Amino acid sequence: MSLPGAPDVAYRGDTLHLEGAALSELAGRFGTPLYVYSCAAMARALGGYQRALAGRDHLLCYAMKANSSLAVLQWFERRGCGFDIVSGGELERALAAGAGAGRIVFSGVGKTRSEMARALLAGVFCFNVESLGELEVLSTIATASGRVARVSLRVNPDVDAKTHPYISTGLRGNKFGIAHSSALAAFRRAARLPGIEVVGIDCHIGSQIAATEPYLEALERLLDLVEAVEAEGIWLSHVDVGGGLGITYAEETPPAAEELVARLLERIDARGHGHRRLLLEPGRSLVGNAGVLVSEVLYVKPGETKNFCIVDAAMNDLMRPAMYDAWMRIVECERGRGEPLVCDVVGPICESGDWLGRGRALAVAPGDYIAVLSAGAYAMSMASNYNTRGRAAEVMVDGDNAWLIRDRETPADLMRGEHLLPPA
Repeated sequence: MSLPGAPDVAYRGDTLHLEGAALSELAGRFGTPLYVYSCAAMARALGGYQRALAGRDHLLCYAMKANSSLAVLQWFERRGCGFDIVSGGELERALAAGAGAGRIVFSGVGKTRSEMARALLAGVFCFNVESLGELEVLSTIATASGRVARVSLRVNPDVDAKTHPYISTGLRGNKFGIAHSSALAAFRRAARLPGIEVVGIDCHIGSQIAATEPYLEALERLLDLVEAVEAEGIWLSHVDVGGGLGITYAEETPPAAEELVARLLERIDARGHGHRRLLLEPGRSLVGNAGVLVSEVLYVKPGETKNFCIVDAAMNDLMRPAMYDAWMRIVECERGRGEPLVCDVVGPICESGDWLGRGRALAVAPGDYIAVLSAGAYAMSMASNYNTRGRAAEVMVDGDNAWLIRDRETPADLMRGEHLLPPA
């Protein structure tokens, strides 16, 4: 029986499997907390985009902020993906995973001078520029280095993506992009700056978007600008519509990637822009439902007003519930262990916000394992070392095979690079 939102997670008898691997066996082998990723789930998600884009000039850039583990990046690189990066560190990760710099777009509102210089040296495909200040600095650095920076201006279309306010990025009150009303003037300025080559236009309106309408509204505003910019004699070879397509955590029903891309292409063609290269930057929709976080039950603690299932995973391992009040499905790795108890699933960290799920009915005892589903995106990539806790190990599963792709951090790993004071 497959579970909602995670077709590659299923019970075989009473044992929960990810593809052909029993999660309780992986937990015993590699320890917990443990992130496990499904190749089949990533292939299914990527296939939807690839089928919809077949025959079109496009670049599909995986938004690696969703999950930047090297083996995950390598998996997408081997299947022809480019990468959407937002830091110099992500650039180095993408290159280490084998990515060609010519398939990397550099997004983000706060690129530093050193990050720009490194990306220019590497030869990234494009900088998604988000302010006039950034544009001026990039021009200075490119000119000083004797290079040309290819740029796409990220426009803020003032479109409500109808998602969590922390991950909404396309409204006028958000920090991202150049205001739609100021964009034409920004393109004029970019076209006059030395060391700058204007090649495209970009927008990204948010994450965990569950409908096509916000995308289409943003696209219409973007194409209006394309036509206004080209009327000024500035040629734009590509249109970047960003990413942000949601996944199913609970009852959400986001459109399939094929449906979304088909609707976008239909609108692009209808307005006479089908000759342009299309860029997309999906992240969560490619990896979100491919990941599971496995954790051991430490204690079951009855309380006066509620019960607690205390596990060895915590908010430093999985920040989404504490940060976004996110609901994530939690299930037993072995069923049939007795009567379920309604409890809050919490971790060992000294914060009341350290919880993974509230009011969950689970039949577990100390030593059992639970699995948090849909944990492939914005999970390990947001993990921290709070309370001097080492980050989890990671495993990738392909059928019956499982590979360790990241070692569990040790206290020595955490203290490396720190220095004690000189002798008193």
